[in-house]
Amino acid sequence: MEKRLQKELLALQNDPPPGMTLNEKSVQNSITQWIVDMEGAPGTLYEGEKFQLLFKFSSRYPFDSPQVMFTGDNIPVHPHVYSNGHICLSILTEDWSPALSVQSVCLSIISMLSSCKEKRRPPDNSFYVRTCNKNPKKTKWWYHDDTC
Repeated sequence: MEKRLQKELLALQNDPPPGMTLNEKSVQNSITQWIVDMEGAPGTLYEGEKFQLLFKFSSRYPFDSPQVMFTGDNIPVHPHVYSNGHICLSILTEDWSPALSVQSVCLSIISMLSSCKEKRRPPDNSFYVRTCNKNPKKTKWWYHDDTC
């Protein structure tokens, strides 16, 4: 796990996806928790907005997906992003593969935000936020909507 994370850390530092930057302070004390600063892509509903993604890696990474969620003061308003930062995205749970990486997760999240046509919360946001586990990976997601 440690070797894989070091390799991905270098890849993210040297060749980050567009609009993404590793928050260097976040990895000073631990390689198992990263913050990635993100800016909304030009020409999208999120253009110019700044977000932060929190990545937490278990000792089983890359066989186990990282825990990924938005954190900080600005959580994007999106049909697949809950107001507590949890993200409903299949590659973060059941469609995870060890062939995926932090960069591919970042690209999927940028793509998800960039394709959004209307800023709104998921319909069950209030109930979910009140009742969910702090760890989004413990949620049994129901993937029923490929559009937003």
